[in-house]
Amino acid sequence: MDKLNLEDALNFGELSGRSGEYSALSLAYIGDCVYEMYVRSYLLGKGNRRVNDLHRMATQYVRAKAQAEFYHKIEDILTENEKAVFHRGRNTKSHPPKNADVIEYKIATGVEALIGYLYIEGNSDRISELMSYLFV
Repeated sequence: MDKLNLEDALNFGELSGRSGEYSALSLAYIGDCVYEMYVRSYLLGKGNRRVNDLHRMATQYVRAKAQAEFYHKIEDILTENEKAVFHRGRNTKSHPPKNADVIEYKIATGVEALIGYLYIEGNSDRISELMSYLFV
């Protein structure tokens, strides 16, 4: 069995440069995690708080509506390739939760696919650049 240690995983490890091998939903799967790590890191950087407060604050950034708003902040600065990845994620067949707006959910999936794509490609500088628009 191949072993993937945490350092490799956080530094893209065996995923690096292989984004074309993954479905849009797989990109969104890893992108969701990366997106949430940026949000949690940002919130912790603002000061130590109770975990329940941090969770409540984080949900304001990671819910579908907030991700859709984030997309509208960055859509004009995306490259053609990034737009294509976003559209691939947005247009994939998925099942939104009952309480989510379908359009916002699809946009959020596109955002997560984009972040996942950038992560797998090892483009952490671009992720950081885009994520900086979330917190303004």
